[in-house]
Amino acid sequence: MKETGSIKFNCNWKKTIPLPYHVIGELNHWRDQLYALGLLGENFEGIGYGNISMRYKENTFFITGSATGKLPQLTEAHYTTVTAYDLNKNSLTTEGPILASSESMTHAIIYETLAEINCVMHVHHYALWKKLLQTYPSTNAGVEYGTPAMAREIQKLFKETGLAQIKLFAMAGHEEGIVSFGCNAAEAGQILLNAFKAF
Repeated sequence: MKETGSIKFNCNWKKTIPLPYHVIGELNHWRDQLYALGLLGENFEGIGYGNISMRYKENTFFITGSATGKLPQLTEAHYTTVTAYDLNKNSLTTEGPILASSESMTHAIIYETLAEINCVMHVHHYALWKKLLQTYPSTNAGVEYGTPAMAREIQKLFKETGLAQIKLFAMAGHEEGIVSFGCNAAEAGQILLNAFKAF
């Protein structure tokens, strides 16, 4: 499946000022580490990959903006807040200085499913992805990233596998795509680092 890096949902975006740095600082610290390891970045076609998010106020979360994966460092201007979403209408409502990541639906369904989860990280690494496909929960290869179908596929994994405890899965239909999550950024990040180091 060809990777385009494009947004596949209908976005209702209200452009507003950035969140204060103290809000996004912890997540941005982890983002720097993941970028340094090459788990976030830019592919040979110039398309940025990877995105991270954190639960914010009630029923909202902030997430890195579209096409920011390739940037070496991010600031407050590169995060935006998802305030609502509707899988049936394939729509997302956001506010902030930048459009939300194309993977926002994936993050949203994880937050909805597990109330104790406060951070989601989506990274890319081909060799680790290939290994995880054989040993960890994985989405169906025919399901495209950034779609309601992917969100429903993740719901299915929660019901049919131990994903809620494992907190790490591979996206079979999204080459190199890996997702971790945790009760905070440190847990989500450490799960990724442990898998990466073990590889």
